[in-house]
Amino acid sequence: MRSDRRRPHPSRLAPEHPDFARIMAAHDAAEAAGEAGYADPRTGWWVFTSDALAASGACCQQGCRHCPWVGG
Repeated sequence: MRSDRRRPHPSRLAPEHPDFARIMAAHDAAEAAGEAGYADPRTGWWVFTSDALAASGACCQQGCRHCPWVGG
């Protein structure tokens, strides 16, 4: 697991992405509330948080945005 698992690996969400700040705000708010995920600010699709994905114990190989295992 990556040491900075709270930030997505750049291959999953680059810091230069136009919605990076909004996405990370939604992610951080969901984690602070103890929720497993949040609605993506642009698409409305459900996205799991890094905490929820870490609790799974391993990468599922589905390309999750906040996967704590990728690039580890």
